[in-house]
Amino acid sequence: MGPQGAGKGTQAARLADVFGIVPISTGDIFRANIAGETELGKLAQEYTNKGDLVPDEVTNAMVKDRLAEPDVKQGFILDGYPRNAAQVTELDQILAGLGWELDGVIELTADRAELLSRIAKRAEEEGRDDDTEEAIARRLDIYAEQTAPLTAAYAERNLLVQVDGLGEIAEVTDRIVAALAAQLG
Repeated sequence: MGPQGAGKGTQAARLADVFGIVPISTGDIFRANIAGETELGKLAQEYTNKGDLVPDEVTNAMVKDRLAEPDVKQGFILDGYPRNAAQVTELDQILAGLGWELDGVIELTADRAELLSRIAKRAEEEGRDDDTEEAIARRLDIYAEQTAPLTAAYAERNLLVQVDGLGEIAEVTDRIVAALAAQLG
């Protein structure tokens, strides 16, 4: 978990390699549907162009389908999900249905000004139309309102590990791995 630009995607991919598990990114799923011009992709594009998040029912269904695939049986890391209380409840139900539980939740933290700078740079490098200044600010506000409070719930379950997302990529990965080792034993 963490606000956009905190490095979730980068770190999810690195952690998947470290632990030999599958990274699952809702952003990648959305972008694939947008590029493929599926009905879901067209709908997702409408929301992302406005800086809004894709509705829960669409996101939840995609995550449920993805977690049912055979390659996740040895483990997975979710990137960008859950992002609100309703998705936490849905994830709990999905995992219970599969006979699984979460091992841990990582929250990457970062300064808002640094996040804005990172996302603007990413937009320029990757040519991402959904990363306009207004859309970025709106998504960071939505994160603060809807997603950030989830960390308290995961902390109450003794699942949360907070890690500073700023610094060299490898340093952040090392901090996450050390924090998870301390948390999970």
